[in-house]
Amino acid sequence: MKEGIHPQYHEITATCVCGSRVELGSTRSDIRVEICSHCHPFFTGMQKIIDTEGRVDRFQKRYNRDKAAAK
Repeated sequence: MKEGIHPQYHEITATCVCGSRVELGSTRSDIRVEICSHCHPFFTGMQKIIDTEGRVDRFQKRYNRDKAAAK
């Protein structure tokens, strides 16, 4: 490796807003994140569908209508 062209590599603690800490290596001296695998809804099983445009309702209406028409 060439001398003087590589950034300094630090052993740091990355901190989440929820209070979780992870030891890792980085070229940055400090890392703070808003969400991590300990508090993310996908990983905790608390994920909910956020439907802002009514797509789920429209799909349900179409599916129910087609199912009733098939009978």
